[in-house]
Amino acid sequence: MNFDLNENQTMFRDMVRDFARKEIAPIAQQMDEEGGMPDELIAKMRDSGFFGLAFPEQYGGLGADTITYGLVVEELAKVSAGVCVMLTVHNSVGSYPVAMFGSDEIKQEYLPRMAAGEIAAFCVTEPGAGSDAASLATTARRDGDEYILNGSKIFVTNGARAAFYVVVARTPGTTGHKDTHAFIVPRDTPGLVVGKKEDKMGLRASDTAVIDFEDARVPASRLLGKEGDGFRIAMAALDGGRIGIAFQSLGIGMACLDEAVKYAAVREQFGGPLLKQPVIGNMIADMGTELEAARLLALQAAWLKDQGRPYGKQAAMAKLACSEAAWRAADTAVQIHGGYGFCKEYPVERYYRDVRVTRIYEGTSEIQRLVIARHIGREYS
Repeated sequence: MNFDLNENQTMFRDMVRDFARKEIAPIAQQMDEEGGMPDELIAKMRDSGFFGLAFPEQYGGLGADTITYGLVVEELAKVSAGVCVMLTVHNSVGSYPVAMFGSDEIKQEYLPRMAAGEIAAFCVTEPGAGSDAASLATTARRDGDEYILNGSKIFVTNGARAAFYVVVARTPGTTGHKDTHAFIVPRDTPGLVVGKKEDKMGLRASDTAVIDFEDARVPASRLLGKEGDGFRIAMAALDGGRIGIAFQSLGIGMACLDEAVKYAAVREQFGGPLLKQPVIGNMIADMGTELEAARLLALQAAWLKDQGRPYGKQAAMAKLACSEAAWRAADTAVQIHGGYGFCKEYPVERYYRDVRVTRIYEGTSEIQRLVIARHIGREYS
């Protein structure tokens, strides 16, 4: 691997960094407090091509490679993890199943619209099926040239704003991985109901909603892949999505490091700045070292994906390492700020809340360890 960024990657990173600092950072705290983001900001991101970042150029996207995508995600997460997750879900699990498993007709119909900024969401998690994705209860009953969907999906990022939903459901009366199917379902489908918006601890700029299906009729032509491919499609989407969450975690962690250093440089205790106290220097050294080590795993996973090589194990490792390192960085940053770190006046308080979910969504840290162990077990069998 060559860790030098090429000209295109550097250009994308710098463009997004500049946009994030000018357009997002000044309102990041306001969005957190109000629990949403202004339509004007979303329109600016559409105009800048952010929604088509990872989409092929033939469908109107920017065709960015995975490393470029990761760099963009990190820059956005440094200023607002809520804005970041809206875009990462859209560019990964919300659209990847369509791009990889949709028919030519589905791709032509939906990908250009997604790339132009019609937002996508991913519906897998249910009240009784979180980490155990094989326990889905939402059903898809075949009725002639249609499927009839019934059930409820929870924790749907972009749920309230989405124009399209990738939905995984099962044949009634079945259990396990088999007989699960994936569909692309437009928002205006009769029987699709956008339910309550969750009042979350963090990522408050991003909407998270319940999506209900009440005899929602979906044409069979909107099936992704083949019948029975639903679980496989969901797992493939999550492999790629984990790379995005790894870089999102890095962005939050690096923001915590930046704030900790800035605060420690000006806060005086014991006759000098905190930064010169060995105990604080050690804490900052550990933060930086863990984040840089995690970054290498994220870059490796992104590079493998770009090379068309298997990357499932590395994606899980990157997601685990980056989210855990970022969580520790946030905790350390609050500790260095002391009582001020517990106050909303300082951004580390928001980072501390935002980073917590990175150890949960796209597969908990415990599930990542399970995935990694299974990969290693197969390598030694």
